[in-house]
Amino acid sequence: MMIREAKIEDIKQIQIVRNAVTENTLSNPNLVTDEDCEEFITIRGKGWVCEIDKQIVGFGIVDLKENNIWALFLDPKFERKGIGQALHKTMLDWYFTKTKDKVWLGTAFNTRAEKFYKKAGWTEVGKHGIKEIKFEMTYDDWKKARIR
Repeated sequence: MMIREAKIEDIKQIQIVRNAVTENTLSNPNLVTDEDCEEFITIRGKGWVCEIDKQIVGFGIVDLKENNIWALFLDPKFERKGIGQALHKTMLDWYFTKTKDKVWLGTAFNTRAEKFYKKAGWTEVGKHGIKEIKFEMTYDDWKKARIR
């Protein structure tokens, strides 16, 4: 398992992973374009991928412009192997070296992702739209979570 910075050439595989998920699925896969991915990993923030045998099996992208975790997704065949935790740690460690502003994310109700974020130290702060929970992580909460 190797975590590395995402590159533009990774976007096709990132899209495959994004569309393979069974929770937090896109109602329309065309809603997240290759151009969107490129903007988020090159201009707005940064992304990372997890590779196993030269195949991207997970990715995470953080957006400094909106102080948001834009994406954290795994190929369902590679869940429960610590990949999500590794990508999550990498994103937050990088984010909090760039800013001390709180970061937020939205995820669907009653999903494994919801449980993952609660366990990782995120605070539920309400709803994001009508179909998602909004979570926040402060710099201090991140520091505390790293000590655990």
